[in-house]
This record gives sequence, C-alpha cells and structure tokens, in this order.
Amino acid sequence: MESAAGPAPTITEPSAAACPVAHVAAGACPIDHTARPAVTRSRADEVVRSLLRIKDRPAQVSDATVYRSFRRSMLISATRCTLTYVVFPFLLPAASFAAGVGPVLGILVGVFAMTCDVLTIRRFFQVDHRFRWPVSIVALSVMMLLMVLLVQDIVHLATRA
Repeated sequence: MESAAGPAPTITEPSAAACPVAHVAAGACPIDHTARPAVTRSRADEVVRSLLRIKDRPAQVSDATVYRSFRRSMLISATRCTLTYVVFPFLLPAASFAAGVGPVLGILVGVFAMTCDVLTIRRFFQVDHRFRWPVSIVALSVMMLLMVLLVQDIVHLATRA
C-alpha cells in the first residue's frame, strides 16, 4: 500500500506478549519495536558518564542484566556486613589460630564489594536507566559504610603488627 509520501514502512511483528498495543485485524503492529527512543541527558548525567568513562549504551545489555548486577553487588555488601558483625565476632575467637584472618578477609571482601558497587552504578548509567540516581545513592551509601569497615580493618591490622 503506497501513499503520497512513498511506500509504507515494513514493520516487523513482535511477539504478542511483548507488545503493549492490541494489533489490528491486519496483524501489523503500529509500533516500531526496533527503534530506541532518543535519550536526553542532564549535565549531571554527562559528568557521571565522563567520570565512569561510559561511551554509549551497549546493545547487548538489558534491564534484567542491570538488575542482576545491582542484586549481586548488594548481596556481596550484605555478605561483608554479615561476616563483620555476625560471623567474625563469634566464630573467630573460638578458633584462636585464626585471630588475624578476620581483618584480612574483611578487607578483601570489602574491596570486592565496593568494586561491584561501582560496576553497578556504571551499568545503570550505561543504559540510562530511569532509577540510575536513586540506585547510585544507595550504592554510594553502602560504599561509605564499607569504607568505614575497611578503615577499621586496616587500623586493626596496623595495631596488631
């Protein structure tokens, strides 16, 4: 079917579950599911993207991947806190041979957790996720708490030496 503007564009048919629009009797979807909407970024977004060295959104990254990244970093941070406040105070004194293991393990897990938090923030900004700022605030708050634990572990190691 041609109009005065030229031939009608070809529209690929998405799965019925993925399309939010009821398809017309002809079966063609009125929405182009392949096009990405134009992204407008604030000056703050541009500064953070520059700081994190983000070029453009990778095509293979989905929102599910972003959520998995966030859950993983929060789980690692929670593991670090659980080790610090539950496991180390009760189990390490019972094992007198492992007296210096707690701070060393805490430093290693803490650095790993903070790295995952930075990667999470980076991933949310890469895909211009709508919750990138709230998630960044949560991740930065967790990182600040982990920094306190990291300093405590370093001081603990320095005073024992």
